Amino acid sequence: MSSPAYAPLDWTAADSRAADLIRDQGETAQNGLASADAAARDGYILAEGTDSEPAVILIATGGEVHIALAARDILQGEGISTRVVSMPCVEWFTAQGASYQEEVLPPRIRAGVCAEAGIAPPWHAFAGDHGECVSLAHSGASAAQAKLYQEYGFTTQRVAAAARSSLGLLNANVRSEES
Repeated sequence: MSSPAYAPLDWTAADSRAADLIRDQGETAQNGLASADAAARDGYILAEGTDSEPAVILIATGGEVHIALAARDILQGEGISTRVVSMPCVEWFTAQGASYQEEVLPPRIRAGVCAEAGIAPPWHAFAGDHGECVSLAHSGASAAQAKLYQEYGFTTQRVAAAARSSLGLLNANVRSEES
């Protein structure tokens, strides 16, 4: 008698995005950066600002979180209260209830930066009214990740600069509305 027609699971061919989500969420929870419950929501506050309300929100997927956290350190050092949100999966985050989404990304915080080592368009909706996206919107280059990030400007300094720019746009808009 032959065995059932089930093919063994080939992890090498598994969806790399799903594998990244599992790895990134597990590492984040294990490192004490977020609770397992928060990580399971696929969009959660990873680091809060120094003030009761942040001036800017940095949003990053799992692999880019270290850049957002380092940019937060720079901004906090400049007196800019900065929240970091980890969002490994946009689709799963948007499946959460509206109240949870607004707790993580309050609409009143209108300055933000999305850091994504892929394409930017899906992220603009999360960056805020005056937000920016720092991304790598091309393909074909091959090198070590750190070299590619540096070569194409996907850096901590660029994310921090984008946050300052987002805040500048917001402040200019507020001044023009007051005039």
